[in-house]
Parts: sequence; C-alpha cells; structure tokens
Amino acid sequence: MKAAVLAEALPYIQNFKGSVILIKLGGSVMEVEANLDSIACDIAFLNAVGIKVVLVHGGGKAISRAIRESGHEPSFVDGQRVTDAPTMEIVRRTLNNSVNPDIVRRLCQFGANAKPLHGNWIFLARKIENPDRGYVGEVVEVSTRSVCEMLDAGIIPVVTPLGTGVEDAHLYNVNADLAAAALAKALKVRKFVLVSDVPGLMKDPSDAATLISTLNLGEIEGLKRDGVISGGMLPKIASCADAIREGVRKVHLVDGRMAHSLLLEIFTRQGVGTEITE
Repeated sequence: MKAAVLAEALPYIQNFKGSVILIKLGGSVMEVEANLDSIACDIAFLNAVGIKVVLVHGGGKAISRAIRESGHEPSFVDGQRVTDAPTMEIVRRTLNNSVNPDIVRRLCQFGANAKPLHGNWIFLARKIENPDRGYVGEVVEVSTRSVCEMLDAGIIPVVTPLGTGVEDAHLYNVNADLAAAALAKALKVRKFVLVSDVPGLMKDPSDAATLISTLNLGEIEGLKRDGVISGGMLPKIASCADAIREGVRKVHLVDGRMAHSLLLEIFTRQGVGTEITE
C-alpha cells in the first residue's frame, strides 16, 4: 500500500521538480502544534524532492492574544484589524519575533533550510483609506529579488504579511491572503496553495461532503449569486481568481487540520481540497 502511494506520487514529483509553489498558512490551524508539524513536514518533503517553496504566513490569533496581554481589546472593521501605532508595534513584534521564528524552527527541525524574510523588505503598501483602519495597507508593488535569490540558494523564504508605506515609509499591516496573492502573481508560481482551517469551498459550509473539488473561473459569479461564495470566502476567492488571471497556473484551498494534506493535494490524482483553474 505504501509503495503504491509513492508510485502514484512519482509523476507529480517529476512534473513539479524545479517549479515554485507558494504556500499561505493561516487561520486557527496555526494554533495546533500537530498541524504545524504536519505542514512543516510536508513543506520539507516538497523541498527535498526539488520543489521550490515560498511560505507566507498570518498570525491573527497570536496578535490578538498579544494585544489582550497589553491590556487592550482587538478591534476589527470589515474583518480587518484596526491598527493604530501601538497596535502596529505589537503586530510587528508578534510576527517577526514570535510567529515567524517558530515556523522557521519547525521547518529546520525537518531538515529544510528555511530563513525569515520580513514582508516590509519586499512589499510596498498603500494605506487603505475607506474605511480607515489605521496602519492597514494593500500591496502596490513587490520586489522579488531577495525571494528569488533565496530560492536559487535552496532556501525556503518564510514571509511575514507586512509592508513598507510607499508614501510615508511607515510599517503597514497587510492581509496575509492578499500579501501571498501579490507575491504569487509577481513570481508567477506554478501553484498557489492556501492552507487554513476549512476543507475548501463547500456548497454547504456545515457539510464537508459538499466540497467542490474543482472550480473554474467561469463558475465563480454564479456561486456568488447563489451565496455559496460569501463572507470571508469572497476576498479569498477573489484573490485566487486574480492570481490565476495574472499567470499563476493553479490555486488550491487545503485544510491544514488534515494530516499531510499538502502532500495529498499535490501528489495524488483525487486531491483533498478545492482546486481553482482557469
């Protein structure tokens, strides 16, 4: 049985060797040690068989904890964190000094050569004015030079969702999905994989059996009208569709709570999540 699994993976390994895959990690999946270790193991495997991996991560729950520990309550508008100057410092410190080093350490424990890459080194951002959430920005330019240099050296860049203000050089908090999509487009990656705490896109969010395994761009508007794509899935699917239009081959939505879901999605015929194609 194990040999059959390896044999099934062989053509995929041969096909993707040398390709760049960008993985975005976020959601409550990051709060469980076993999930993080499974994902780190999968990424180390991808790296070991010659696939170049870039990892962009969030850290919302860790940031909210840090804000509460400082004596304040997190504030959100339209699902995005209100980020005044003191909050921005907590965001920076939590991402750069806690979440990012922990992910790098886990990858290295599985034999991968991973290094931190703070997002404000590669993302230029513009303040989102409407509504005003403080130092919250959208990516307007991506510098891929340092990412490509790391990939060419066999290093996995582990990227934080931060940006440098294009107008004021201030540090900005950037939605991790959108930061990852911007980098995926700039690199024109072979695959863009969003790992979170949902199985993928489902017709009924409460029923995993209604998982949509393959989604074409032409089906998106109809699913939005039917309410299948709604709430937090709206910006996520929009960023996925935009990435495909800009040259990304395929986008995958994968459940990081499932053991080795990355390997199952990439190296098997059936997959386990939602694959989005043109």
